Amino acid sequence: MYAIICGAGITGLALANRLSTLGHDVTVLERSPAPRRQGYMIDFFGPGYDAIRAMGLLPALEQVAYHVDEAVFVDEHGRRRGAIGISEFASGDLASVMRPDLEQVLRENLPAGVDLRYGATLTAVTPQTDGVRVGLADGSSLDAEVLIGADGIHSAVRRLVFGPEDSYLRFLGFHTAAYSFDAPGIHDEVGGRFCMTDTMGCQFGFYALRDGRVASFSVHRTSDPAVPSDLRAGIRSAYAGLGWVVPEALAHCPGDEDIYYDQVAQIVMPRWSSGRVVLAGDACGAVSLLAGQGASLGIAGAYVLADKLTHAPTIDAALREYEQVWRPVVEEKQKTGRSAARWFLPRTRTELVARRLLLRILRVPGLRSLLPAALAGKPTTLIHDLQPVH
Repeated sequence: MYAIICGAGITGLALANRLSTLGHDVTVLERSPAPRRQGYMIDFFGPGYDAIRAMGLLPALEQVAYHVDEAVFVDEHGRRRGAIGISEFASGDLASVMRPDLEQVLRENLPAGVDLRYGATLTAVTPQTDGVRVGLADGSSLDAEVLIGADGIHSAVRRLVFGPEDSYLRFLGFHTAAYSFDAPGIHDEVGGRFCMTDTMGCQFGFYALRDGRVASFSVHRTSDPAVPSDLRAGIRSAYAGLGWVVPEALAHCPGDEDIYYDQVAQIVMPRWSSGRVVLAGDACGAVSLLAGQGASLGIAGAYVLADKLTHAPTIDAALREYEQVWRPVVEEKQKTGRSAARWFLPRTRTELVARRLLLRILRVPGLRSLLPAALAGKPTTLIHDLQPVH
């Protein structure tokens, strides 16, 4: 089988790895001219971790992973107000990793047969009798048996095949941003923790990176889904009222090309495939940062899709089976994300105090086992049931 994957992000690279390993011919098209540097730290666990292990990439992941002790909420003076043990997010293995580093692991471990093309912009998708034709911005075209849109929440494949983004995007009322910077004082204060402001309406967080830099992560409430035209100015305006080390971090905010910024949203679709075109990862089932596990679900979903494309009797059957198996997992995580919105970023003083109290209650030994389900939803062991890598 010859497959074209649109998107060289986490989902697309994982899918290319798995499909090629299983004997298929794969071309990956990425519109960015080079791998993206922007991104934030993620707590990587769940089915994607199982898939990485099954793909033989766990040693490479460990080389770039961070093992953060806890997530700490601090007030405007840096005083501790609450905490969650990072290991308590999940019932199994967990590693914290920068998104660009996870992409690098997947990219550097692609089988030699994968044709990875940067600067390749998809402009047209045309159904064929037994496949699909893909048109590119340079005027060329490619024919394949299946096209997989793994090009993220703002998917071009989804737009070209399924219709406008507004039909499927569910804005959750937040914007998020991330960037890295040099600040030795902040680096030393954060140490081996993830530190977040204990605030209402907007929140800033920090990780200390091994190269001496600081990775920031921020989120704020807004009713406007539109991303600001000047990202740095928008970030400085949204978080201007925060204390502790945030003013120093805002002063270090880089230019727009080095900032990750997007609205917080989910993608909800009635179907994930049309003919020989199928969507994967955030393109069809973005769960949002409120649910977490987006990278984990992207990798695990890619693993499931590759398994179905290899073992189902036909490609059409494979696409149906993939959605039947994986959609319930994604929808459960989306539901968790929507329910997490209130405690994730309180709107009022009452909600802020309630979150502090909830964190204390869930740290009681008899109740601690409830925390993973409250934060991350139900675990899935589906990857263990699929064919191993040969």
